[in-house]
Amino acid sequence: MVSSSSSFCFMFFLVIFYLVSPVRSSDVEALMILKSSIDPSNSIPWRGTDLCNWEGVKECINGTRVSKLVLENINLTGSLHEKSLNQLDQLRVLSFKGNSLSASVPNLSGLVNLRSLFLNDNNFSGEFPESLTSLHRLKTIVLAGNRLSGQIPSSLLHLSHLYTLHLQDNLFSGSVPPLNQTTLRFLNVSNNQLSGPIPLTQALKQFNESCFKGNIALCGDQVQDSCKNVTGGVSSKPSAIPAIPIAKTKTKTKLIGITVGSIGGGIVILLLTLLLLRRTKSKREEWRNKAAAESERATEGGTTTTTSERRNKRFSWEEGESEEGSSVGTLVFLGRGESADITAVRYTMDDLLKASAETLGRGTLGSTYKAVMESGFIVTVKRLKDAGGFTRTEEFKRHVEILGRLKHPNLVPLRAYFQAKEECLLVYDYFPNGSLFSLIHGSRVSGSGKPLHWTSCLKIAEDLAMGLVYIHQNPNLAHGNLKSSNVLLGPDFESCLTDYGLRDLRDPPDSVEDTTAASLFYKAPECRDSRKASTQPSDVYSFGVLLVELLTGKTSFHEHGSDISRWVRAVREAETESGEELNSCEEKLEALLRIATTCVAVQPEKRPVMREVLKMVKDARAEAAVLSSYSSDHSPGRWSDTVQSLPREDHMSI
Repeated sequence: MVSSSSSFCFMFFLVIFYLVSPVRSSDVEALMILKSSIDPSNSIPWRGTDLCNWEGVKECINGTRVSKLVLENINLTGSLHEKSLNQLDQLRVLSFKGNSLSASVPNLSGLVNLRSLFLNDNNFSGEFPESLTSLHRLKTIVLAGNRLSGQIPSSLLHLSHLYTLHLQDNLFSGSVPPLNQTTLRFLNVSNNQLSGPIPLTQALKQFNESCFKGNIALCGDQVQDSCKNVTGGVSSKPSAIPAIPIAKTKTKTKLIGITVGSIGGGIVILLLTLLLLRRTKSKREEWRNKAAAESERATEGGTTTTTSERRNKRFSWEEGESEEGSSVGTLVFLGRGESADITAVRYTMDDLLKASAETLGRGTLGSTYKAVMESGFIVTVKRLKDAGGFTRTEEFKRHVEILGRLKHPNLVPLRAYFQAKEECLLVYDYFPNGSLFSLIHGSRVSGSGKPLHWTSCLKIAEDLAMGLVYIHQNPNLAHGNLKSSNVLLGPDFESCLTDYGLRDLRDPPDSVEDTTAASLFYKAPECRDSRKASTQPSDVYSFGVLLVELLTGKTSFHEHGSDISRWVRAVREAETESGEELNSCEEKLEALLRIATTCVAVQPEKRPVMREVLKMVKDARAEAAVLSSYSSDHSPGRWSDTVQSLPREDHMSI
């Protein structure tokens, strides 16, 4: 009897534990409670239980859990409800920017999966929400344009993946914390009440004065104040040129002596400057000769240098000079004024000249380098081959400026360019996670890898389709060189297009011959003659080829004619561990095959436009999500597991 009673008690407590367990089946109730605290005017039309179709719910999991909630610029008021927010523990992205929310930012420690938080341009007050520093997956924090005060906590150093930190236009005081995350790319703490020296960490040295302006008591190299006279953590930087105190007893002779001394000091400084410029020019000439010798050796040998040989070499490009000897080339930054992020990192042509270079790849349009500056900041530099072929200077500038204005999460940003008589350089953000080619084929150069799981294929296909749709918004613009080596993996392993729009830069158009099998594999039939310009329909063809590469891990399917479907099935069946996985994703595979087959139509007019392709991919992904919610598909080839097994830095194959 005792045993029976004990068993009953155990089961009773087990049931009670299950009922009060934090594991949630749906976020509907939590969202409705949150709505009641921020939407007194009832402007958010949330009804029913199908929360995936609610306004602001951009992404959800299994139709019941919200992973992306975006409620921006809809005049929300009130304050955030702490308990209901923390119940949304599957959130990856949360944005309330551009509203009128007030009070303090609540404790958000329950949002353990949060990656990006946007609370900017509201009326939040109180101190920095330190609970954010316990969210170890958090990468983006944007709290700008509020009335937050107190210190910026040093515990931000706990966020090892921190990528963006925007705290400008608040009332923060105290010092700038010594942020040292190598992942930090965007920072803005301007227009606060910060004081003292800016720490000289590698992460903070890469940002310029615009990131710190409006803090009159800050000092450091970044704000052009050396911190030599700092009292109590406050710089004594004067607001105007101080007057020289001259006693009434000083004579006119002393004043003349001061003047002569100043002139003499100016002459000395001028001579030292001329000497430094002469030495710099001599060193640049030495680098240029070195580069010419390296290029000649590479051409004669027909091979590229090894990784160890490439490391720690200096770039050797020289600012171009006209026949009269005046400089005609400068490093031009693109997109200034359109985004604060563009000017957030400071570097000059001289910084690039001093950077150590590592060759990432060589292609028909030029060579690509990883450039590590002395500050530790890294960029990717594409050095266009045969710069003399880019003769239409003004046309080149106009086209590059168009490319520089393209801003999309699935495009690698073009940040700057340099053009001179013998040089054409393009500067991009550096992506350390490697290329899609490496993801599919690993270290193989034969183009034969293993097919990716269908979840990976759909994720990558949607990323690429969104990037291409954005490019194709300009009717005169095409990517022109779409292939797996020109797709890089971003910070969250999103797929990002690079080298877009570059083929239109070459003059004349037939000066580049690219007849390698690997390149022809991606080219539409009408573009295999190098004199034919790339078009948007040819991008669609290349997208279809890339989709086949994802499905098979191989870069050869033309010999299979129109029976691509049977060949893809045969490859996947041979490469997967058993036929069970192939059978379980039959419908998903069918959808992907239909899209690929439609895109690789021989006649351009029979191919869909990219906007239609994107819709097909999204529909396939939505249908797959519904199907997978009724299955127990836990294949080790899923996207999250695939990317976590990758090395964090990989060479691009250009």
